[in-house]
Amino acid sequence: MRQLWKQFCRRPVAICALAATILGTSGKDPNFIRWQPKENKVEANIHSWTLLAVLARVSAATGWRVYVQPNTDHVVSAKFKDLSASEALRFLLGDLNYALLPQKTGGAKLLVYRTSPGDAVQFVSRAEAGILPGQPIPNELVVVAKPNARDKIVALARKLGAKVDGQTNGFNAYRLRFADEASAQAARESLSNNPDIGQVDSNYLIERPDPIDENAPTAANRFGLKPAATADGQVIVALLDTAIQPIDADRSAFLLPEQHVAGEPPKQMDQLTHGTSMAETILNGLADGPNDGRGSSVRVLPIDVYGQNEGTTTYDIANGIYRAVQSGATIVNLSLGSDADSPFLRQVIAEAHQNGVVFFGAAGNEPTTAPTFPAAYPDVIAVTALDQEGAIASYANRGSFVDVAAPGLSLVDFNGEAYYVTGTSAATAFVSGQAAAVRAMGKSPAEVEQYIRMFMSVRQGPKP
Repeated sequence: MRQLWKQFCRRPVAICALAATILGTSGKDPNFIRWQPKENKVEANIHSWTLLAVLARVSAATGWRVYVQPNTDHVVSAKFKDLSASEALRFLLGDLNYALLPQKTGGAKLLVYRTSPGDAVQFVSRAEAGILPGQPIPNELVVVAKPNARDKIVALARKLGAKVDGQTNGFNAYRLRFADEASAQAARESLSNNPDIGQVDSNYLIERPDPIDENAPTAANRFGLKPAATADGQVIVALLDTAIQPIDADRSAFLLPEQHVAGEPPKQMDQLTHGTSMAETILNGLADGPNDGRGSSVRVLPIDVYGQNEGTTTYDIANGIYRAVQSGATIVNLSLGSDADSPFLRQVIAEAHQNGVVFFGAAGNEPTTAPTFPAAYPDVIAVTALDQEGAIASYANRGSFVDVAAPGLSLVDFNGEAYYVTGTSAATAFVSGQAAAVRAMGKSPAEVEQYIRMFMSVRQGPKP
């Protein structure tokens, strides 16, 4: 992982740029930290908070990636008012040192350590602040402005005390970060009655999938498919996932340049990432699908929606879909999900589907019959996994929202070694590859969906 040691000291001046309120555990909790960036004033009343809880609230409020020296035990109890940001951190961190490092992409990086900044290697998850996968980020909103109100949204956000933390002009969508949950809720009520606003939604956290570490006792299948150009152009499959790693030359010839929507990804060269395994599984599905033996015009467009974050969000997924459509993708693979139903993401997918984009989503590995999103949306084909006997795998979700099923086991190659990849993620990627092969035969998006549903269907009833 690249680290920028441009500046570090006990009390960096850059810390004064902190522009958020560190969240308390709830609106009724007497413990709190309030940050007022314009006035550079901080107020706190904390009793026996752990260091991780404090740092997690910093990360949740600012978007920074926060790292701490492992096994750093520090209990925070502090009460003060109207301190500057640097003075406040001095009170909160006690004898610990810290450094705020600007990054070329993404948010800043905050390091907390005893002796050397290089010792701050433990990532502080937002889960320490009670923000769990599938839950809304309490101090954020996703706001969609009406077309004639685009120029007003920044001023409106400023009036509401929010920071515009991202925008997607194609949807007139803005990610707003507020000082705290109460401010976000008050803004939601105000925006819901504003004639310039078309939609107000929460922004939901979706966890990062685990890396792959299950070595296979056999070699990976030889990949014999060759890339080919056609007069009609390429069929592009967008893979929204973690960043991918270098793969062998035969497969990498099918990859388009990777795009990033959530900052610079970590440098993971020694362990197979989920994104890399899904890219290979899409290509396995492509090679197993119908083809004329003259090569394939299909290309995989990797879109990293995680960066270095412990999770992605429904806003970042929507932003990734926008990037995919703008880049010409007609198939989108979503080997990710949670139980968070985002009206904003649902609408983004619906509009893209109306314009000829086919979506495949992983049903989940719980196993339950409860819907997993975005797979359960009406415009997404939800894919569950089959075991070696052809039955729905014991770990795989099932239920009325599931549309099709495919093998939940994929054999992929990484750095000369073979790995098993299991789950509905792998099944989804395989189906995306099959769909791409059908699309490359000149079939329309509707015909592609019909083909997949006909030959892989496990439909059990109407979608929710």
